[in-house]
Amino acid sequence: MASHKNTQIIRWIVITTSFVIVALILWNTYDFFIKFKTEERAKMEVLAKAYERLSSADLNADISLEDKIIGNNHNIPMIITNNQDSISDWSNLDSLKTKKQGYLKSQLAIMKSQNQPILISYKKANINQLIYYRDSDLLTKLKYYPIALVLILILFASVIYLFFKSNKIADQNKLWTGMAKETAHQIGTPLSSLLGWIEILRLEDTDESTVQEIEKDVARLNIIAERFSKIGSVPVLKSENIVEATQSSFNYLKSRSSKQVLFNFNSERTLIKCNINLQLFSWVIENLVKNAIDAMEGKGKIQLTISETSNQVKITISDTGKGISKNLHQKIFSPGYTTKKRGWGLGLSLAKRIIEDYHNGKIYVYKSEIGKGTTFAILLKK
Repeated sequence: MASHKNTQIIRWIVITTSFVIVALILWNTYDFFIKFKTEERAKMEVLAKAYERLSSADLNADISLEDKIIGNNHNIPMIITNNQDSISDWSNLDSLKTKKQGYLKSQLAIMKSQNQPILISYKKANINQLIYYRDSDLLTKLKYYPIALVLILILFASVIYLFFKSNKIADQNKLWTGMAKETAHQIGTPLSSLLGWIEILRLEDTDESTVQEIEKDVARLNIIAERFSKIGSVPVLKSENIVEATQSSFNYLKSRSSKQVLFNFNSERTLIKCNINLQLFSWVIENLVKNAIDAMEGKGKIQLTISETSNQVKITISDTGKGISKNLHQKIFSPGYTTKKRGWGLGLSLAKRIIEDYHNGKIYVYKSEIGKGTTFAILLKK
């Protein structure tokens, strides 16, 4: 308990620290952006003064400094206009695009939206001009840097989340595997005792039919113990008659279910070979049949049909129960999901894992209609 609490505290410290670091980076980026923008404004104001001095200079005056200031503007796009927005000059714009009609006007509109114009006053000529400019490419990139940073952090957080989630799922799988194997081990002890009691019953001349029924249930418990012991390990697949295996599991539940449930088994052939693990495959059939009985609340009809193609076997199990809404067709196979008041929601999840992971097949809701019933389908390679 203390270890879990410490883990939670460490997790929150890491999350809080991450948010603080992100906030500091974003604040510093914003502060640098404002300073850089202010510096660009100052450069453009100096440029405007250079234009003013250049226009008012005498013929013998040294204008090398003004020329240098004007010539050194290589990165800030600008347009010079009069008070009526008539464009007289521009620089640092795409030379090819400037030949297209409307391009300079559109750039002027962008510049107006980004920055206030700077006045150039030509006192000798008694005229004024305006310098419009937009942010340099470097400043524009800097503007979008926080967005890129946030997206990277979201991606990084997603990777961490998926990592922790996969670790948690792996831990849960280890826990379930351990519990399953321990259950199989615990069942083994009373099973041995039951076998001894069966022999005692025979010695005491107990009715043989009664003893045989007990033997069937003991054999059943032994199969269940084997199933649990196989969880977490790769099962061995053998060539089996899938019709016989399916019918055996189907008939077992039929003999132990309410007489109000009508069981119907149909197969095109009596012998179809598939590579399966007999114990795990029969577990899937039983899970689906039990779910069908629960869905019908102990009254209705269950139809199991086996058909085949040249390379596949298809098993469908239909019921006349309450049905499943379409948005739940995938969700019902998720571990822990259940619509029952009792149960852990592991049956269909295990069935999916057994069929798809261990047998390289497919299990899915073939069709379902609310109030009329559901059909599950299993596809296996022959």
